[in-house]
Amino acid sequence: MIEQPGGDATVDGRPGSGAARPPVTSAMIEVRGSWLHYLEVGEGDPVLFLHGNPTSSFLWRNVIDQVARAGRRCIALDLIGMGESGKPDLEYRLADHISYVDAFVAAMRLSDLTLVGHDWGAVIALDHARRFPDRVRGVAFLEGHLHPIERWEDMDEGGRQLFQQLRTPGVGEQMIIGDNFFIETVLPAGVVRTLSPQEMDAYRGPFLDGSARRPMWRWPQEIPIEGTPADVAALVTANQSVITDQDTPKLLLHANPGAVIGPAEVAWCRDHGQALTIVDVGHGTHFLPEDRPDEIAAALCGWLDDPNR
Repeated sequence: MIEQPGGDATVDGRPGSGAARPPVTSAMIEVRGSWLHYLEVGEGDPVLFLHGNPTSSFLWRNVIDQVARAGRRCIALDLIGMGESGKPDLEYRLADHISYVDAFVAAMRLSDLTLVGHDWGAVIALDHARRFPDRVRGVAFLEGHLHPIERWEDMDEGGRQLFQQLRTPGVGEQMIIGDNFFIETVLPAGVVRTLSPQEMDAYRGPFLDGSARRPMWRWPQEIPIEGTPADVAALVTANQSVITDQDTPKLLLHANPGAVIGPAEVAWCRDHGQALTIVDVGHGTHFLPEDRPDEIAAALCGWLDDPNR
């Protein structure tokens, strides 16, 4: 295991204005009777970036161009029902998202693949690496669930009350579908800097219609708490085998104080991780690609270029 310190972020969380950005392609591909939208930039070995709730490929905009300049083909995917991807009639459970990511990787014929996942994207990335070790060269993860939550009491009081509300029939629907709670409240609260009006509008865009917000409503129902949902709890537990595996290179990116991955989870990874590099990217809470894009990109590039990883 390798552990590295992070550096300082830029003032607004964006790369330096003097840096020339390579062209980014916006494209769609038909998958499982719908379509998935993705951004692509650069050439070389593929790196697939996966977001979580309530974001989209837009989350990675200030990371992928920097990694692409370092000689990688960067692909940032919009999960099904999110961003500019299709919105078919699904339950939008974790298993649905996994099936579409699997189909996307197959349709794009991606091999020698590195996965980078944030939030639920980290869960999906670790799961994909666990099931397709011959296809995946490495996985980087940040701010995603590494363990099921054993008891509601293990959450801090504010978080416990909030997620109990979000999982209460009628109450959660009104908060998320009616009031757009995840975009208007959770997203800005999880970013240290202030998102610009243009950035907020980019995140709002896919969810202007309340009917489009059902995927956001489903995600808090999927958090494995006290064994429910059982299939998600089992999957998250199984993903720990990737972290402890000696053969799969991994990169944990974390911040201080963090949110989903705080000091206890970092300590667990430090104690149990194998073939694992740990990088502290600095001050931040949850939506780290918004606050620490330069540090994330630098850590990814260093890890990807390390022949001993």
